[in-house]
Amino acid sequence: MSDAVNSAPTPPATHGEDHLFTRTGWLRAAVLGANDGIVSTASLVVGVASASADRSAILVAGVAGLFAGAMAMAAGEFVSVSSQSDTERADLERERQQHVEQPDFELTELADIYVERGLNPALALQVAIELMAHDPIGAHARDELGMNAATAARPVQAALTSAACFALGAAMPLLMVLLAPREHLVLAVSVASLLYLGLLGAIGAKAGGANIWRATARVMFWGAIAMAVTAGIGLLLGDVGAVSRL
Repeated sequence: MSDAVNSAPTPPATHGEDHLFTRTGWLRAAVLGANDGIVSTASLVVGVASASADRSAILVAGVAGLFAGAMAMAAGEFVSVSSQSDTERADLERERQQHVEQPDFELTELADIYVERGLNPALALQVAIELMAHDPIGAHARDELGMNAATAARPVQAALTSAACFALGAAMPLLMVLLAPREHLVLAVSVASLLYLGLLGAIGAKAGGANIWRATARVMFWGAIAMAVTAGIGLLLGDVGAVSRL
């Protein structure tokens, strides 16, 4: 008997899995905030510097852009993610009402979802019955609406993350304004900001499990476009200002 017990197969050990999609909420807000902070502030600094402004004016414009951008990111994220949260709550309330008014229809609807995913009708119905007996609204939220705790809208988290990361990103080109010689300021801010963007793209891709080189090239390319456009506008406005003073 003891030999039989000892020879019985050992059940596989359970293990936790850290799936990367659980990071999408805060990661999206963090990457968006930092990327906007670097691109918008660097573009603002390059544009103002290209218009032949002195260092103090450039710094004032950059600091103002940092605070204005951080507040705008926080407000924008809070409003947009709150709208998503409102939609999610409305859908859940609709499901609760339908469960009260049409429980049989809701059961059939859930079973049909499982049939479409590959279960035979009898097993799908049994699964639907047991899940609805345990948590009917949770079952429909997850399997009909695609909602889950990992991807639920969190307005405050998104707002704070975006604002903080925007400010951190904006501080990087501003540091170059303080350190770089005035005659090389545009080049220094542009090169440093592109390197910051490349590092940000790599970090974001690593955290999200995406291709690092593709993400890095993407953020650097669009950052270069943004800075080139604002530098051109700054040069144009600087020339217009010089002509108007003649």
